[in-house]
Amino acid sequence: MNYAIIRLGNKQHRVRDGETLVVDRLPTGEGKSFEPDVLLGEGKVTATVVAHERGPKIRIGKYRRRTGYKRHNGFRAATSRVEISFGGAKKAAAPKQEKPGAEAPAALPEGYAEMTIAEIKAGTADWSREQVEAALAYEQANAARKGAIAALEHALKED
Repeated sequence: MNYAIIRLGNKQHRVRDGETLVVDRLPTGEGKSFEPDVLLGEGKVTATVVAHERGPKIRIGKYRRRTGYKRHNGFRAATSRVEISFGGAKKAAAPKQEKPGAEAPAALPEGYAEMTIAEIKAGTADWSREQVEAALAYEQANAARKGAIAALEHALKED
């Protein structure tokens, strides 16, 4: 069986693996997981609250003829968006692959990759031309921070 019937907020839902439901507001916080009551189906069903939202606005109007009485009111239901998964927690995301050539060049100033743009701007006065060029090449290949590139180009123009 590739579906299950679960109970959320006194309502029954037929769900499949990876499906997203919009249900009445749940007391569980965003990003938290819980196990709903499984009424039909085998195995473990896990529900993760993706977001707490509000439903579409419903307009309510009252009118009495010949008296001039008109009243309008609106209502938006509090809802939760829930993602369903079978068989426990979701798999962790694959580790981020570094771009080829992400190694720092030898002429790069020490600790450059962790520097902020302000530190780079202040440090260019003490660096040699070779270090500034290596830092500029590193920025253009990897980080591409506009402020750092501008500071490095300005330091090269001054030399």
